[in-house]
Amino acid sequence: MLHLRMMTPADRTDEVVALVERTVGATHLAVLTGAARDPQGDVVLCDVAREAADELLEKLGEAGVRDWGAVSVEEPDLVLSRRADVAEEEAPGDGADAVVWESLVGETHEESSLTVTFLVFLTVATMLAACGVIIDSAILIVGAMAVGPEFGPLAGLCTAVVRRAPRLAWRSLTALLVGFPVAMALTGGFSVLMDWLGLFHEARFLAPRPQTAFIWQPDAFSFIVAFLAGIAGILSLTSAKSGALIGVAISVTTVPAAANAAVALSYGNWSETRGSAVQLALNLLGIIAAGTLTLLAQKWFWARQRERTARQAGS
Repeated sequence: MLHLRMMTPADRTDEVVALVERTVGATHLAVLTGAARDPQGDVVLCDVAREAADELLEKLGEAGVRDWGAVSVEEPDLVLSRRADVAEEEAPGDGADAVVWESLVGETHEESSLTVTFLVFLTVATMLAACGVIIDSAILIVGAMAVGPEFGPLAGLCTAVVRRAPRLAWRSLTALLVGFPVAMALTGGFSVLMDWLGLFHEARFLAPRPQTAFIWQPDAFSFIVAFLAGIAGILSLTSAKSGALIGVAISVTTVPAAANAAVALSYGNWSETRGSAVQLALNLLGIIAAGTLTLLAQKWFWARQRERTARQAGS
């Protein structure tokens, strides 16, 4: 269940209440007359099954609530109510599969911003991967993958394509197109510094690295793994199963590829630089393609669910 709190002018309260009452899966409706001060008006509260929340939020948006009022959405840890159980049974589909598009757009908008924190995380992850490349450590490579924040703007780009949100697309592209070059440039400088300190050695970089050679040797599996990871990543976001994102992060070699390219470039190794760049591109394209297709499939599925529910209600 999701908990909605709406603030409305007194003359629009009945309209909002009617929308809630017509939504299959909504319950626990309450109206606090005159409780709102900014904006002035009433407060309307309700609980709605997750699988019905997107439809209600869409109707509230069409009614213009965000222009003359406000809508807040929270996910309570526990709801003990027979009415809530009935509402979830009546709502179409399953809550675990539901997509709350407004929530997804808001989350990806925040995660796709080019901020100092984003750049620091991406740079630190790339430097960690550079250390892993030099000492041929799979553990460091996995750790660097987990630290990298790049899935946020990748998910934002997928969401922007499906929702036709140019501002979100621009924010996501900016984060990727600025973030990776900055992280790679700083990692290249880091590699030069570490070499000067005697901690990185070109001979060690050129020596056989069985644990990390896959980073600069892309093949069909590079795209396949990224594609599968993109599906899992988007599903983890839309179903609120954020724990799965850790698995997604350590399954694709975006950050390690960027790191290997930076180190290779610092040593003038053009072969590994090209191979790493191709690996990076394949991973990014695989995630974006899979994420976009997954969201399109979810959009189609829930549209069919709504139509089925509407037909059942009318019969």
